[in-house]
Parts: sequence; C-alpha cells; structure tokens
Amino acid sequence: MYFYYKFGSTMKCLIFLLFLYIGDILSATLNDLNLPPEHIPYLFNQFPDLANACKESINCPYKSLTNSKVCWGYENNCSPNSSYHVRPKCPGDHRGWVKTKQAQIDTFYTQADFGYVKEQIQDLMVMCEATYPYDSSLECSKYLRFCRGRNLLLNFTSLVGRGDNLRYKMDILGPGEIGGYCKFHSMRLKNEAEHMSALQSWAPEFVNFVKTPGRPIPDGMCDITIDKPTYIMKLDATVNMYHHFCDFFNLYASLHVNSTHPSTFSRDNHILVWETFTYDSAFKDAFKAFTSNPIWDLKEFRGKTVCFKNAVFPLLPRMIFGLYYNTPLIYGCETSGLFHSFSKHILHSLNVKLHLRTDDRVRVTLLSRGTTYRTILNEQEIVEALLKVKGYYVQRVVYDRTVPFTKQLDITHNTDVFIGMHGAGLTHLLFLPDWAALFEVYNCEDPNCYADLARLRGLKYVTWEDKSKLVQQEQSRSPGGVTHAKFTNYSFDVKEFLRLVEKCASYVRKRQDFKNFIAASKMRTREEL
Repeated sequence: MYFYYKFGSTMKCLIFLLFLYIGDILSATLNDLNLPPEHIPYLFNQFPDLANACKESINCPYKSLTNSKVCWGYENNCSPNSSYHVRPKCPGDHRGWVKTKQAQIDTFYTQADFGYVKEQIQDLMVMCEATYPYDSSLECSKYLRFCRGRNLLLNFTSLVGRGDNLRYKMDILGPGEIGGYCKFHSMRLKNEAEHMSALQSWAPEFVNFVKTPGRPIPDGMCDITIDKPTYIMKLDATVNMYHHFCDFFNLYASLHVNSTHPSTFSRDNHILVWETFTYDSAFKDAFKAFTSNPIWDLKEFRGKTVCFKNAVFPLLPRMIFGLYYNTPLIYGCETSGLFHSFSKHILHSLNVKLHLRTDDRVRVTLLSRGTTYRTILNEQEIVEALLKVKGYYVQRVVYDRTVPFTKQLDITHNTDVFIGMHGAGLTHLLFLPDWAALFEVYNCEDPNCYADLARLRGLKYVTWEDKSKLVQQEQSRSPGGVTHAKFTNYSFDVKEFLRLVEKCASYVRKRQDFKNFIAASKMRTREEL
C-alpha cells in the first residue's frame, strides 16, 4: 500500500507539473502569436486548449474571439459555411474543364486555395517511422514537395572547399549525408522522387537519406544540435519581387500544412537558406513575418554535422502545378482565401495599416519603371492629365532600393487603383486593399501572369484593349537578340489611358467595402477633431 500511495502521489505531482508546463507553453504561445486579429479565431478553433488558456489568462487580449466556430478550410469536419470568410467566386464559364458550377468552384479551391493545403496534408506519407521517443521521423507529401522531420542528421562536411557561390545546386548533400534512426521506407521515398529538380521538390536531397547506425542526438553523432524549429528553404530569384514572393507565399502555405501545434505561427524559429550566398534582398523585410531570428545560409554549418530536432522543408517556388508560379487556374474563377490570408499576414506582421481618408477621392498610384525596357514614353503627359481629374488623388512612384520595402507596402496598401507596365513590381497587387483594381497598362504579350495573380487575390483587372492606340518605340529585341514585346518601350493614347483608369475607378467607387471605409474614416476624423 505504501508503494502504491507514494507512486500515486508522485504521478499526481508529475501530472500537476505537466499541466503547469503545458500552461506555460500555451501562455508563451499566446504572447508570441503572429496573426492578424481576424485570424485568431481560426487558430483557437484549431487548438481548443489555446482558446481555453486565453479564457483563463488575465492578460489575454483575445477573450472575445474564443467562442467563434470557424476553420481555415483544411481541417477535418470543416464545413464550407464555417471555412475562411473569403471564398472563391466563379462568375465565368469553365470552358469545358468540368461539367458543373460546383465542380468548377471545387477545382479552383483545390488548385489555389486552402483546398491545396488540405491536399498536401492528405498526401503526407511516413518515410521514416519512429518507434521510440528519441527516434528520428520523416514524412513528406506527394513528389516530396513538402517534408518535415524530427531528430534528423545533416552532414555538411563535404561543403568545405566548395566556395560561396552554391545556389540552385542538386548535390549539396551526397549519399548518406542526411538520415535518421527509424524504420526507413526507402522504396516509398524513391517512388516519390520523380520531380528531380532544384526548385520543384526535395528529391535531390532526400534520395540520399539513410538509416543511421544510432540515434543522432542521444548517441552524440552531431557537432551541433538545433533545438528550435528550422525551416530549410530553397529560394527563387531574390532580386525579382514576383519570384521571391513565390518563396514567401509557399512558406506561408507550408505553415498551414505543418499546423500540428499551437506554435505554428510563432516567429521563435530559424530559417536556413539552402545556398552559400549570404542572403540579401530588397524584399528581406518580408522574412520578419516568419522569424524573429537572423537568416542562416549553409556557411553557418559548413564542415559540421548538424542535428535538427524539428526541421521543415517547405513547399517550393517552382513546383509542377505549384503555387503560384505554375498554378493551372480553371477559367471563370477568382478570389482565393489562401492568397487573401497571406496578404493580411504579411501586412499585419510588418505593421502596414490603412490610413484614414478625409475625402472620397480614388487614390491612383502609377508605378514608374526606372529600367531600359517597358517604360511609358509619354508618362509625364499622362500624369498631368490624371492630375486634372477632380475625383482622383494621383501619385507617381518609383519602387527601388531608395524606398524601404515597408514604405512601398504602405503606399500600395493605401492605393485604390494601381497602374504599371508588365513587370515584377505589379506583384504589389497582393497587398492592395480588397476593393482595389489593377491596371496593367500593357501585358507585353504575356496575358496571364498578372491577370491570374489579380484574380487569385480577388481584384479587378484591366489592361490595354486597343493596340492601335499605342505606339511601340522600335523593333523589340532581348539582349540575346530574340524578338519580344517585353524588350522595348511604348507611348499610349492619353484619352484611352484615362478611359481605362476611370473604368478601374468606377469599379472601386461601387464597392461597398470602399464606401464603408470612406464613411468610417470620415466618422473617425470628425471624432478626433
């Protein structure tokens, strides 16, 4: 009886301490939540213990959000009526892709919304199966697009002497230089390694996976052990906003695929870039939405064997049928909740807000290109004409390295009609307000790129309609001698230009959310006077 009593008391004590420990974790998670307030209810519904911790906490600012029964859209038993509040619309014809309107909506949802996240979660396969607590584990989605593992060993000793210019390489790791102690399903992994490409999958890395002779961390097989979760990323072109935001968008989608713990959206983690170049980019501030720590590259661990307690290998920027570079969108649909939530996540994290308005003028921003090609030759004439329109507030901007990226986002987010020639700067459309319109002045014979991105974001899209009312400067030739409409400059009929801007402005004025924002701004302004 004594032994039983003592054991029982010990167990009670341990359980009590465990609850305290879990409570401390939940409290820390509440304090470190990196989500816009409107997204908090989705996390609370996903993790009820977190909602309860908020209810019991004296200082939790989200108490009023703990009883809302909503879901992102990828969770089990998430009904369409309870899913993320921004949902696909399919007003157009599907052009024979599917047979019914509902099938059209479902297809778009799976291609480019939270349905894509759900598909990745459902596709997860165990590649390396843990048997005991300190074993390794690895699971990946179809074609090794997304992987996550615990207690993994990565051997970077072979990087010694290879220099600092390793990028887009498929031989960073050799045979046996990645592995873990587990029941390894080697044929299962091999069967998913079809997309053998630097930016399409993690196949070039995981084909080298082996079962290690011992447990990497307890058996001291590593020079360094990384305790915090680590996101290991292969980046697209970091000088180009369109391509680099494929990285950020897929990292955000990967947070949802990996959402098995309340700390999913914590920034207390590490990001390791899969190259030896020191990371730098005009858009680097976007990483602040994902981590509070410095960005690592492979030089950090060159010559060392490293154990990662928790490693995530996110979705990649150039996957076949991926997001958003290779997204095969069905016709007639628009507005992805996943893209909408990504926009809100970045803006919240970088503290970019809408400014109060003192009038109902439509804010028109013309993005001027300081480049050799695709400039508007009569830009000054067009700006002067726009300035004469009473219902507009007009600004001409150049987004270059002299303008901090957060300042760029602040201008963009407070724009109603965003105007620019075909180019990566139009990626700013992701951060326009929901009521905004994009005017891609001329698409330069690339008609789908920004039109598709605009409909993914749920924005009005307009481009030049009458080619007889534009003048091409000269025969267009790329630096390599290839003829293409992207490699020259243009002038545009001013009257037609104004007509298309007004087409956008008229759309904005009719939007109820725009009207509501203007009314609320005027009310707030009067209260502050």
